[in-house]
Amino acid sequence: MKTILITGGAGFIGSHVVRLFVNKYPDTQIVNLDKLTYAGNLENLKDIQDKSNYIFEKGDIVDSNFINDLFDKYQFDGVIHLAAESHVDRSISNPLEFIQTNVVGTFNLLHAAKNLWSKNFNGKLFYHVSTDEVYGSLGTDGFFLETTPYDPQSPYSSSKASSDHFVRAYGNTYSLPFMISNCSNNYGENQFPEKLIPLFINNIRNNKSLPVYGDGLFTRDWLYVVDHARAIDTVFHNGKIGDTYNIGGFNEWTNIDLIKLLCGIMDEKLGRQKGSSAQLITFVKDRPGHDKRYAIDASKIKTELGWEPSLQFTEGLEKTIDWYLNNQDWLDNVTSGEYQNYYQNQYQ
Repeated sequence: MKTILITGGAGFIGSHVVRLFVNKYPDTQIVNLDKLTYAGNLENLKDIQDKSNYIFEKGDIVDSNFINDLFDKYQFDGVIHLAAESHVDRSISNPLEFIQTNVVGTFNLLHAAKNLWSKNFNGKLFYHVSTDEVYGSLGTDGFFLETTPYDPQSPYSSSKASSDHFVRAYGNTYSLPFMISNCSNNYGENQFPEKLIPLFINNIRNNKSLPVYGDGLFTRDWLYVVDHARAIDTVFHNGKIGDTYNIGGFNEWTNIDLIKLLCGIMDEKLGRQKGSSAQLITFVKDRPGHDKRYAIDASKIKTELGWEPSLQFTEGLEKTIDWYLNNQDWLDNVTSGEYQNYYQNQYQ
């Protein structure tokens, strides 16, 4: 029985990947490793927690002794590494935490994998999930390609760029079999509401202000999280060792246009007067080092591996809104306590 380690599997993207792999590959043992920080939530996986091929381990990838013992215990055949600090705003206020988790943690996993597999790399794979933010910021034209030079602009993107470099270094130096994917902004069910879409869904529901950075013209490509999980599955099983794959939604929106679309859908869902939610929009001081535009060219994964998004953005956004409105207990639980203090400091 093959055994795959998925790090960060109780988080937003990770929980969707864990669910897909547990259900799709019943003859593969899936070990979910998560520290269960504020963004990790085992409630996300209640539907598969009793599956015979699923195991949860609580632990920190920064703890090298724990990681080495974990690899000895399970003798992993593959790693899908998603565990990361991922919120740019938090990286500005606490960059050291991002260095520890994203750089040191990735190094610990790489080193443990290299030590376990060094006698026989056949059938082994270290798959590192990264972000389009490592490429920096685009102007009004052009797209990020897999060959675009790195130009990270925030502590978060710099820590992810460093982890990407370490993955490639272990491939080049020690022949560790690896793949990397760089994804655009994800949205969908179970996302912690520090990110734009769930934050604004929650604020509209509670008639709170919608804090928009700067002029609101920052542009992002949006990817439905279930489609991202499908892409990770596709790359893991069919990708080429040593290659990088950009994963995007072919779906660019300026922040302000996205927010206005979200407000319109929410007015309809909540039975409010048209245009009422948009009145909650409040422009706030821009964050330092804010990248103007990200845009992914995902033609490589589409052409070589046959993956493409399954949903149009408006359809995916409506599904996402419906999920949050139907799971208000989940939303209330994760927005209590420490998050309230963070929100006050960050936006007010």
